Amino acid sequence: MRFVPALMLSIAIAAPVDAAEVEVRVPAGRAGEAAAALARQMAVSIVIADPALAARRVPEIRGAMSPERAVAKLARAMEARAIPAGRAGWRLVAAPPPGPRARAKAAVKPHPPTSTPQSVAPEVAPDIVVRSSKRDTKLADYAGQVALLDGAALTLGGVGGSDRIVERVASVTSTHLGSGRNKLFIRGIADSSFTGPTQSTVGMYLGDLRLNYNAPDPDLRLSDMASVEVLEGPQGTLYGAGSIGGIIRLVPNMPDLSQASGSGMLGGSLTQHGDPGADISLMANVPVRRDVAGLRLVVDAARQGGYIDKPLLGRDNVNRTDIAGGRAIFRVDAGNGWTIDLIGAGQRTRGADSQYADRSGPPLTRSSRVTEGFDADYAQGQVVVSGELGAVRFRSSTGVVGQELHERYDATPPEGEPRLFEQGNHSFMAANETRLWQPLGKRFGWLFGASYTHNRTRLTRSLGSVALRSAATGVENIVDEVTLYGEASLKVRPGLIATAGGRWTRSELGGSGEDVMPLLMPDLSGEMAMARAAIVRDRAETIFLPSASVLVQPLPGTELYLRYQEGFRPGGLAVEGDFVRRYRNDRVSTLEFGGRHGRPGEGPFDVSASVSFTDWRDIQADYIDLIGLPTTANIGNGHIWTATLSGGVTVAKGLHLEGAVVYNYSRVDQPSLSFGLALVRLDEVPNIASAGGRLGFDYVRGIGEGLTLTARGWARYVGPSRLGVGPELGARQGDYFDSGLTVRVGRPRLGVTVSLTNIADTVGNRFALGTPFATGRAQVTPLQPRTLRIGIDGRF
Repeated sequence: MRFVPALMLSIAIAAPVDAAEVEVRVPAGRAGEAAAALARQMAVSIVIADPALAARRVPEIRGAMSPERAVAKLARAMEARAIPAGRAGWRLVAAPPPGPRARAKAAVKPHPPTSTPQSVAPEVAPDIVVRSSKRDTKLADYAGQVALLDGAALTLGGVGGSDRIVERVASVTSTHLGSGRNKLFIRGIADSSFTGPTQSTVGMYLGDLRLNYNAPDPDLRLSDMASVEVLEGPQGTLYGAGSIGGIIRLVPNMPDLSQASGSGMLGGSLTQHGDPGADISLMANVPVRRDVAGLRLVVDAARQGGYIDKPLLGRDNVNRTDIAGGRAIFRVDAGNGWTIDLIGAGQRTRGADSQYADRSGPPLTRSSRVTEGFDADYAQGQVVVSGELGAVRFRSSTGVVGQELHERYDATPPEGEPRLFEQGNHSFMAANETRLWQPLGKRFGWLFGASYTHNRTRLTRSLGSVALRSAATGVENIVDEVTLYGEASLKVRPGLIATAGGRWTRSELGGSGEDVMPLLMPDLSGEMAMARAAIVRDRAETIFLPSASVLVQPLPGTELYLRYQEGFRPGGLAVEGDFVRRYRNDRVSTLEFGGRHGRPGEGPFDVSASVSFTDWRDIQADYIDLIGLPTTANIGNGHIWTATLSGGVTVAKGLHLEGAVVYNYSRVDQPSLSFGLALVRLDEVPNIASAGGRLGFDYVRGIGEGLTLTARGWARYVGPSRLGVGPELGARQGDYFDSGLTVRVGRPRLGVTVSLTNIADTVGNRFALGTPFATGRAQVTPLQPRTLRIGIDGRF
């Protein structure tokens, strides 16, 4: 039998096709990938035997529709004909050229299928593509651990933020200081507890532009997302500074240029021991010019009810949080595979008070006489130009980011008058990344890119009474980075792929400090003045980050890989006491062995596992200085062993179970560091839980008259860890369970959801710090108490 060398895309028919409408979400892209996604969602077979046809670009396909209508819409978008192949299958072939005869021929309906099955191309599973690889790499060809989260699944039961990622990925953890001020960690690569000058160990991206540089996670609402991708382990070659633990990439749904649509969610919640809350999310998609330009708007707002009491102030449920934000995307299809996207996103977060409590007092109470809390504002704008130059793909992303965070801490001394410490983090970033790549084909694939990043962060502080505060020492950090990077993969033979790459980065570092100490020491010596000037003098760092991997496919659907990767964070300036001091860059090197079998959500089961060793040099971490303020230093060298295991299994029709476990073992190899007059012993890298795990299930079942019951539940365990560095931050945290359940009943266009989180009403201790000034620092950050939410969602 002669096989045509072409792209064959299809899904095995799990059940007879139903003429009822099904909600589909197929992102814009190549026709072959769109056909695979549509076939998977509709449980039908779609075959494209012409590779040129499969490479055509198609807009997003979204909405509630029958399989026949969905396939017809795809065929129209790719200028093809849909030929039935059995009761639940279609073959897409090129439409005849325009002309009277061609139109007449196209008007003739195809003969209905006979009882003898037609000879169609062999069916193969659709490819899952890892977009965060920046090379459109198939999951089967990707050497690394990746979690691909469906955007629609993340919004079941209401729109959330980064907490939804933490709930679904066992290797991702958070500091839980509050929305807009958290730090996220992946796979035990954790450093600091505070919002200081250091970069996060996790790179966060909206599309191709990073969300921040050395500011906290803005906690953007995950509304109308196509997907969220989590890449574990250092990603230095592709993403550069600040990705030593991994990256989290948010992929929004792009405008549909062919038809108008909209959706909305509205919900209300009741929190045990606390105040009620509410949330709303709206989306509108408007084609400005059909198939040429379109606009997609998203608006979100939420009020999270408080649950912490302050009896000394006579106030209950003080930690209310209000969040409002949105996103706008305007897309222009310039033709011949080229698009221009204008993207804007913003969010405003107001925390009325902090969410920590006293460790030894009554549950959910804090003995503070001042009002704390925080304000977080975030705005981003970007322009993305994408296109194709034959077989080579092109993308250039340019954007600016502004982020501000104001935090208030209780600094009241024992038996003293109430005092407040305020800290402001003001950050501005401008960046561009341009890359060319050719996806891995039969033999070879490559990527080459360049980027420029400018980031300026100013840290301001004040300390004093509630009514009057005076400025304390502040610091400004400026970073300009120029980068060249590349990667190439070679199929040495069938089932064996070798990949190598590297990233060259030159960072120009500058900054300044506003010290109050010279005012108190007018006799400051010239030698000391020169030393202080040298600390803030501009300097440069040049670094090269290599990477290499080998992937073997011993069996169909099974991959084993060995991967080496490096990452780094540049140095900077930090405040210690009343002085500005310098800290050096840190660097990680990770060797990882892993494997996987099957694909999540496809087939009877899937499993993935990895073991990695990370060598961490000159670790940047936070500690408390002699006057009780947080600062940053290099605490020494360390190493981390990490083991992960995850998988899923379909145990019955419509019922899928999944689980994951993570184990971390960390040690500081040079466990002695002098802080002032104290010599501190360090046994472990801070904020790294020794173990964690997650169990979850998905259940979908039709219940008659077009209604569908969908249920998702999860339970998560976070093991114990140490808060930070030094005797002041030696408290233990973690060692708690969390859980949630969401049930939806309805049709694709309209449904009602009921959600319950923290089912066991566990208090727990997510993070052992609220203010660095409290005597003994006997603090906990409890879980939000048991919360019931009822919501309604609709779309048109």
